[in-house]
Amino acid sequence: MPHEPMDWNQRYADKNTPWDSGVPSKELQRVFSEGWFKPCPMLEIGCGTGTNAIWLARQGFQVTACDLAPLAIEQARRKAEQVGVSVRFVVADVLQLPDLGGPFQFVFDRGVYHHLRTVDLARFQQALAKYTQPGSYYLTLAGNANDPQPPENGPPRVSAQQIVSELCPLFDIVQMREFHFDGVVIGGQPVRPLAWSVLLRRR
Repeated sequence: MPHEPMDWNQRYADKNTPWDSGVPSKELQRVFSEGWFKPCPMLEIGCGTGTNAIWLARQGFQVTACDLAPLAIEQARRKAEQVGVSVRFVVADVLQLPDLGGPFQFVFDRGVYHHLRTVDLARFQQALAKYTQPGSYYLTLAGNANDPQPPENGPPRVSAQQIVSELCPLFDIVQMREFHFDGVVIGGQPVRPLAWSVLLRRR
């Protein structure tokens, strides 16, 4: 599946970031509240301006958070400093398999897998293998192919079958449910794209 290269830094410069709500993900909070894992060394892939990374650090996680866009990381560091929270923010392209430390006991992404699977699925799978170990948890929040709304009204979409075939060679599914992304604004209008919440555990 070819995909046009995206200039993520320019998206932040233009403030064309409908996913960047500035509010921690309710779905991330729900999963954490269920007690599948305790605060631990963790990695957030595609952290944007750091909203979820800062929330996780406040819960006691030792957070490493990376994003491809230097401007996003600059804003994230500033936000963390303003609220007095310690997060290790790194400018990094996970498809280049940078040394981010780890392996980590928990990896989180909100909207990264559903994009990078169209760019280089094999390399993304390698990144997940590198940054996790047996027993590690991985939570991905991804666009849902069951969404009846027009595709332009939300993020890239993936089917349940694709999730199983692409992630389950490395992980077992602990929990998979549908939910709606919150805080997304497109064209000045709030939208609630249908999404998947997939919690997986490394084999």
